[in-house]
Amino acid sequence: MGANGASWHRQFDRAGVALVTNGICKDHQIYLADGGLGFLLGDGALRYGRENVVEAYYTAHVWRGIYLAPGLQHINNRGYDQDRGPVLVPSLRLHVEF
Repeated sequence: MGANGASWHRQFDRAGVALVTNGICKDHQIYLADGGLGFLLGDGALRYGRENVVEAYYTAHVWRGIYLAPGLQHINNRGYDQDRGPVLVPSLRLHVEF
């Protein structure tokens, strides 16, 4: 979901919020719980939980084709594991058009 900055007199700015929920199939859950390893997943003790992400961002038009976009993600059950607590991930993106 997003909003255009024209409503607050910054026509090139944008703001948005995204919600994402990810899961893995039962076979993959069992494999990881039994000690299996994946490219990014697996520590031998999976307590499965869906990975849920909420992201908010604001893209600001700074000057002639230069945009800065600070953002923040809140992730629950990262790596599909309930034992991995929630984490906040800040971000800063730079977009340059020429």
